[in-house]
Amino acid sequence: MVADFNVAKSPKDIAFYASLLAAAFPICQMMTIMYWSRLSDRIGRRPVLMIGLLGYLVSFLMFGICRSFYWALFARCINGLLAGNVAVIKSVFAEISDDTNRPRMMALLPLMWNLGSVGGAAIGGIFADPTHQYPRIFGHMEIFRVFPYLLPCLIGCSITVFGLVMGIFKMEETLVREPASRTMDIRMSPTSPSSSTSTLATESTQLLTEPVQPKQRSMRELLTPTVVRVMATNVVMGLGVAMSDQAYPIFAASDLSDGGLGFAARGIGFSLAVSGVAVMYLQLVAYPKLERKYGALDCYQRGQRMLIP
Repeated sequence: MVADFNVAKSPKDIAFYASLLAAAFPICQMMTIMYWSRLSDRIGRRPVLMIGLLGYLVSFLMFGICRSFYWALFARCINGLLAGNVAVIKSVFAEISDDTNRPRMMALLPLMWNLGSVGGAAIGGIFADPTHQYPRIFGHMEIFRVFPYLLPCLIGCSITVFGLVMGIFKMEETLVREPASRTMDIRMSPTSPSSSTSTLATESTQLLTEPVQPKQRSMRELLTPTVVRVMATNVVMGLGVAMSDQAYPIFAASDLSDGGLGFAARGIGFSLAVSGVAVMYLQLVAYPKLERKYGALDCYQRGQRMLIP
């Protein structure tokens, strides 16, 4: 895609511009993710998730019809700015689970993320430029000739629309608000003028409709030593995973003369699909056995050490 934009002066510069597109999303997401998380504490998880899905839908369409590198970069930035789902969905999982099933439910998040990352890259490679890859089916469709990367984006849009429909009609709000506080307003009034004593004349109970908002903890209070250590290890792990995820497509697409594999877009897509099957096996079959034998902490530490090379 970057090569088709004609922004790179040489084939070796394609990696630089491709890395800019890849980095735009997480940078913009990092700028707004805390705001989306706090907004979900005020208005609920469900509205924020729906806003995020709507942002994905708009940015996917923008990315599919882009004709220049800077338009694609802008679409990626919009995608990242509206991507508050990553943090909020973890809160949803925590709120709908308990101590008996929370570890297993949390394990579904990285599984779905890895499948989506690999599957999305595979869809992009297999269905990009369909008029040339599948001329018998799409050769007569002018829209895919003008916008060669629209088809995989439309597939992503259809999945997003499905998520929106399910969220609107099936998803329930998981944020538990504090119950309204009750105060008793008791008024003392005299009875008839001839009476020498005062009695309780009226009692009215007022229900405050506004819920009591929990106190927000500051960032310094949240950053305990344990949290800092976990965040640091996650940064290292995320760095290694992101480097491999972004380096492989560039390496696979580079010419043999430049040390690459010389794969076409469809070949890259199929290779990523194979890796997706491997991810499913590791997450669903291999990891549960390793976790039962060695424990979650030991598996986590071994995984971190494997990223060192």
